[in-house]
Amino acid sequence: MEAQIREAMEQVRPSLRADGGDIEIVSIEGTLVKVKLMGACKGCPMSQMTLKQGVERFLKEKVSEDIIVESI
Repeated sequence: MEAQIREAMEQVRPSLRADGGDIEIVSIEGTLVKVKLMGACKGCPMSQMTLKQGVERFLKEKVSEDIIVESI
């Protein structure tokens, strides 16, 4: 599952980069994916919505409904 998560995350990154941000996987513990937001995403007031409605939703669709994404 880790390889699938990493592959799906690479599909998400271009849209974040287009807005001046980026995301990095810090760790994957089963279905818990801990990430670090960077660039414009780091301080954005919409970052939690981006994580839950964007990144987490995409990973749930592509990999597993059980995925949870947390920012650290």
